[in-house]
Amino acid sequence: MNIILLGPPGAGKGTQAQNLVAHHGMRQLSTGDMLRAAVKAGTPVGKMADEIMKAGKLFPDELMADILGEYMDTVPIDVGLIFDGYPRTEAQAVLLDKLLSDRGRTLDHVIELAVDEEALVDRITGRFTCASCGTGYHDRHKQPEVEGVCDNCGSTEFKRRPDDNEETVRKRMQVYRAETAPILPIYEKRGIVSRVDGMAGIEDVAQALNTILS
Repeated sequence: MNIILLGPPGAGKGTQAQNLVAHHGMRQLSTGDMLRAAVKAGTPVGKMADEIMKAGKLFPDELMADILGEYMDTVPIDVGLIFDGYPRTEAQAVLLDKLLSDRGRTLDHVIELAVDEEALVDRITGRFTCASCGTGYHDRHKQPEVEGVCDNCGSTEFKRRPDDNEETVRKRMQVYRAETAPILPIYEKRGIVSRVDGMAGIEDVAQALNTILS
């Protein structure tokens, strides 16, 4: 089963993709990760990508499709794929159809983790982690049992991501809406779009995804 998983940063998309990988044996295809891996490996496509990025030129859709295709060729046909961050435009959606068709695959589901913008701002701007062990906390939803002391390792040092601020979160939402707006109607016409409440608990979201994929 091959799916596109949509959702803005902070919606829990990465967590749910990891759950699907762990429990369904699927393979997550993150375009950013694959691009970096191709450049590092020095494959012919990776070398082209590296030259383009160093020159500051616009990255062509066809080259990204080639990188995706290279990776897809390494995945057995009976292993499902999760497309993360791709496609973002109608042209990329057309290329993805061809990538799948050429490999005897079909796109089964497009699942969006729907979020409430105000709740997402609260979720992201309030989060912080232990600087020592990485245990996650939140200003309102999960404070350490002893103020200023990590429950897990006892450290008193905490940190926040510099981009976890309201302005950045709202910009991310704007970008996400701009990117997903063109492609959702394409898949809605095929009747393969589902939406899950991304603001629900992790286990509830995972169960909703399992129901869709069952």
